[in-house]
Amino acid sequence: MQTSNKNTNALKIKRVLVSQPKPENGKSPYFDIAEKYNIKIDFRPFIKVDPILAKEFRLQRINILDYTAVVFTSRHGIDHFFRLVQEMRINISEDLKYFCISETVAFYLQKYIQFRKRKVFYGDTGKMPELFQIISKHLDEKFLVVMSDKHNEEILGYLDQYKVKHGIASMYRTVSNDFGPDEEFNYDMLLFFSPQGIASLLKNFPNFEQNEIHIGCLGLSTAQAIRDANLRLDLEAPTKEFTSMAMALEHYIKENHRAIGFTGDIGMSCIKTEPQMWMGKFFYKNGKVFGS
Repeated sequence: MQTSNKNTNALKIKRVLVSQPKPENGKSPYFDIAEKYNIKIDFRPFIKVDPILAKEFRLQRINILDYTAVVFTSRHGIDHFFRLVQEMRINISEDLKYFCISETVAFYLQKYIQFRKRKVFYGDTGKMPELFQIISKHLDEKFLVVMSDKHNEEILGYLDQYKVKHGIASMYRTVSNDFGPDEEFNYDMLLFFSPQGIASLLKNFPNFEQNEIHIGCLGLSTAQAIRDANLRLDLEAPTKEFTSMAMALEHYIKENHRAIGFTGDIGMSCIKTEPQMWMGKFFYKNGKVFGS
């Protein structure tokens, strides 16, 4: 987990916005975090995904059966790949190989296929360099890279660098999910999962000022989009230690609450009367908490 040392006001994080849809099955590590640390976590996507239908997809002149492997960088890609396969009545070979950006994305394949390790590959860190180290061992394959209509420049660069035989398939669109005029936006922390989410934030709130709001993200391209927008990045995932956004968030919340003498699972804050160092990142002085 990477954290910024530029956030000088380490206020207690009470409300977090996760810019993804709310889990439908009622099970999520985010729910556990909210209960454990006595915080509120809302789910509200900054972008929405619209399908590219079979008729339009055919204009790309991509023959899915020409490829021996598929690359997925998100669960959206998996959903729309199998949607199009069904719409176009394509029978996928059982020998097709799947290369995924992370374990979370790879395991999502179980929604559509019988999961077999010999044909599903993924990295431990969720980062593009590791994914392409794996792909580099399978360069005899012909890869179909599933993307949105807004292509990921990072993955395109690695495809060229490793001289991967590939095709690009745009199977869905990402568009801004605009906030309504009366919709509440009052959070201590925002979590983003794509560069398009950052673009949507600035579209919805053109005068957005970060101030004491913590911002976290998943993925290098999202992190770069945050920096390009001159925003402060406080939490970046994945890392070797924290391979998911939920794991990184829990550690960050724990550290934040500890910095100000707050223990979420007992539901109360404790006032410190002596200066103390916490985790080498925050310190308490004269009743206030400052970043180190």
